[in-house]
Amino acid sequence: MTLLLLGLFFVLLVLGLPIAVCMGLSAAVVILTQGLPLAVLAQRTVNALDSTPLLAVPLFIFAANLLNATSVVRHLFDLTRMLVGTIRGGMAQVSVLVSLVFSGISGAALADIGALGAVQINMMREQGYSDRFAAGITMAAATIGPIFPPSIPLIVFAAAADVSAVKLLIAGIVPAVIITLLLMVQVAVMARLKNLPRDTLKPDVRAILRKTVIALPALLAPVLLIGGLISGYFGPTEVAGVTVAYAILIGTLLYRELTWSRLIGAMRDSVEATASVLFIVASAALFAWVLTVDRVPASASEFLLGLSRDPVVLLLIVNVMLLVVGMVLESIAAILIIAPIVTPALAAAGVDPVQLGIVFVLNLMIGLLTPPVGMSLYMVSIVAKMPLHRVIGGAVPFLLPLLLSLVLVSLIPAASTWLPNLLMK
Repeated sequence: MTLLLLGLFFVLLVLGLPIAVCMGLSAAVVILTQGLPLAVLAQRTVNALDSTPLLAVPLFIFAANLLNATSVVRHLFDLTRMLVGTIRGGMAQVSVLVSLVFSGISGAALADIGALGAVQINMMREQGYSDRFAAGITMAAATIGPIFPPSIPLIVFAAAADVSAVKLLIAGIVPAVIITLLLMVQVAVMARLKNLPRDTLKPDVRAILRKTVIALPALLAPVLLIGGLISGYFGPTEVAGVTVAYAILIGTLLYRELTWSRLIGAMRDSVEATASVLFIVASAALFAWVLTVDRVPASASEFLLGLSRDPVVLLLIVNVMLLVVGMVLESIAAILIIAPIVTPALAAAGVDPVQLGIVFVLNLMIGLLTPPVGMSLYMVSIVAKMPLHRVIGGAVPFLLPLLLSLVLVSLIPAASTWLPNLLMK
């Protein structure tokens, strides 16, 4: 049954169908031909969406779209540019830092590229950076978004692996900072080797203070979100709702740019993005159910534990597998299919599911920078109007700090478990 399922999936994938359609259609064919109850088609897809943690996904998407409808991104970019842009390679450092701040709002790599990519790349082009370098640092910095809270992939992993979503979101803070620092070190080294330009902007103290005041409401959004999670007053869904209310508040009363037309546009974009995500969730749940009926998770656990019971060895195996999977499978689908299969085996070997969640998502975010299905590559190719082969060439140097971050998070459990354990005793 599993061979038929996978065979149909890859045939449909080669034919060019969307991944969600490939999963749902192949699972439906197996259910129909193998005499399984047809009611499962409706029951499994509906149950997959009947999840409280997943309710946070459309709300976070809506909050990001609301803030994109105002000048929040521009204010964040201008302030960061004033603070660090004058150092050599400053615009590249600005791209990394703005991605960290904006990740506290968006929760998704492609959202970061969509909101920031064109601004970052065009600004770097104007100051003399090569197209490949500008594209590469933009894509690499966007991987911070799905690690730093609010992270949509981490919320999906929590639902799939039955892990505390709050602990997972808090666990992403330190790894996100590690990725940020390593990317900044990489940029600093390349700035010296390639003699990258300094920013032409020369702000005075008064201009910096003025821009800080203007950008402060946007800077407080991640603080509000993380503070709510840490305090225990809010879960992920409540925090998402508060973030939406906050985005509407500052957009209408402070920035005064959130008009009715922009609000309706943000709603429309949020519905489209949410429908795409939840369609993948429903199809992947059906696909995973067929694998479960055929005892694939149990067999995979026995196989992994038969190879080794050393948590480091098992994490290494899973890392290699996920890096390959990330090249060909969309990240949300990969989480929903693979997380329930490998989590029991690694938990039995002593791997903390919270650490596994961070490792899992970071692997798949690196996959966004690798062909043939690296969505960040295609997204940047569109926003930067660059041929795909040049975008891929720009991504290669920045895989080094991302892979080093993955190694550190895999080998040092405390990098992801220390903060949630400290704050949630």
